[in-house]
Amino acid sequence: MNSKNQLSIVLPAKNEAANLPELLTQLKAIVPDAEILVIDDGSTDNTAQIAQQAGARVISHPYSQGNGASIKTGARNARGEILIFMDADGQHNPQNIPALLAKLNEGYDMVVGARHVSTQASWFRKIGNSFYNRLASLMTGHKIEDLTCGFRAVKADKFRKFLYLLPNGFSYPTTSTMAFFRSGFPVAYVPIHAGKREGKSHIRLLRDGVRFFIIILRIGALFSPMRLFLPISGSVFLIGISYYAYTYFTSGRFTNMSALLILSSLIIFLIGILSEQISSLHYRDAERNEK
Repeated sequence: MNSKNQLSIVLPAKNEAANLPELLTQLKAIVPDAEILVIDDGSTDNTAQIAQQAGARVISHPYSQGNGASIKTGARNARGEILIFMDADGQHNPQNIPALLAKLNEGYDMVVGARHVSTQASWFRKIGNSFYNRLASLMTGHKIEDLTCGFRAVKADKFRKFLYLLPNGFSYPTTSTMAFFRSGFPVAYVPIHAGKREGKSHIRLLRDGVRFFIIILRIGALFSPMRLFLPISGSVFLIGISYYAYTYFTSGRFTNMSALLILSSLIIFLIGILSEQISSLHYRDAERNEK
């Protein structure tokens, strides 16, 4: 990038004093003209002081608000037209930034680092991420290679359109990726190898895994409701018809349960139609240019 105002690197950081010096040194060597914005999320160590001494711009939260809240703070305050989001814990290699930017320049609005499966922390997390990728792909109608990786390059004006959707916790990558896909903003992936995290992870696998699952369904229902409601409606209808066939051939009756299932499938379908109409409001908002 030719100007400092064109690229901003946003680093959410909570108690990352041990990792920041090396990371910031690498960033300055690779993208010397970029704005480096460290969001100190209520750290109890000297994260903010180290970042300032290294020449980074620092915004501090008075208390810990979460990774997603830090991303939103960074996006609101960054001066660049292109934003790079990456972790401050040593997992993301700054050497991959040029590849992300090169892909973005091909006409994409978001480029995500897709971690090689061998870099996942555990087999349980590998299975979980694979499941989430498949579910999100089904909900969006696009292949999603890595739903939860936070290392990405985005166009700032597009990303800010969805700040109201982003949760304060660790699932901003999930929400932003699905929102971009469903709004018709081009998304691409660049293969990366994630390093081993230095220090203790703030993510809790079971708690945040359930949260990711709920967010996938929520964003899917928000941007593409019929991909959620139509299969459910169809399944309930088939169960109702099958049960009616069973009771008709065994006892010659049309039971209340059959009627309830068939009517429920109709109600679910109508809710999906209504939700589809409401979701069009989000597409309308995505077309607006925010300054």
